[in-house]
Amino acid sequence: MFEYYKELSGQEQEKLQSVIQQLFRQTYILERKYDKHAGRMVLNQDFYFCEKHMEFLKEYFAIAGILLYQNTDLGTIYIQGEATLGEKLPKLATIYLLLLKLIYDEQMAAASTSTNIVTTFGQLNGKVGEFGLVKGLSSITEIRRALAVLKKYQMIELLDALEEINEHTRIVIYPTIHVVLMREDILKLLQYFGEDDKTTDGGNEDGTGETGVQSDHEDLSE
Repeated sequence: MFEYYKELSGQEQEKLQSVIQQLFRQTYILERKYDKHAGRMVLNQDFYFCEKHMEFLKEYFAIAGILLYQNTDLGTIYIQGEATLGEKLPKLATIYLLLLKLIYDEQMAAASTSTNIVTTFGQLNGKVGEFGLVKGLSSITEIRRALAVLKKYQMIELLDALEEINEHTRIVIYPTIHVVLMREDILKLLQYFGEDDKTTDGGNEDGTGETGVQSDHEDLSE
């Protein structure tokens, strides 16, 4: 493995270090991402670099007990293992994640031709009310924090400024959301959160207490 690394150019070695750090930091690398400057989805060269050096990367992560997967259908490369469990998601971020997965599934079921789905914050907030998951109104700070965390882990991309979020703010839901939880698990968690808010304060007044739901990936690469 290390002989392979030594034979690479200095530029390729630096690139390997960069994609390894990316995977540790954000878990996923997408094949296509939204480019705000271009105003469209563009190919992510980091994905293809990982694909080129996949065997080396698998061996590298295996040393730490981490598995590296590639899902070609969804266009994502990601790591999985106990050592990859990152920060706990705020409760509001977890609720958003679950509801975004439902929106993703609904739009994909409507014969969408793209693996990337676009929704709005208004539609997402409507789902929150539909399931009765949050007591009262969440603060703008907590909303921004929740969306920023999901963006960090490559679950979503905001097409409009986070600082000016409103019901018309557009959100791209990336296919990575499909490998986080299965639909059956999501429905159970939504029921849990709904019952939890009826019996407890759910942490803070806006229902954004920390939760232990993290990147519990389902391996769909088979």
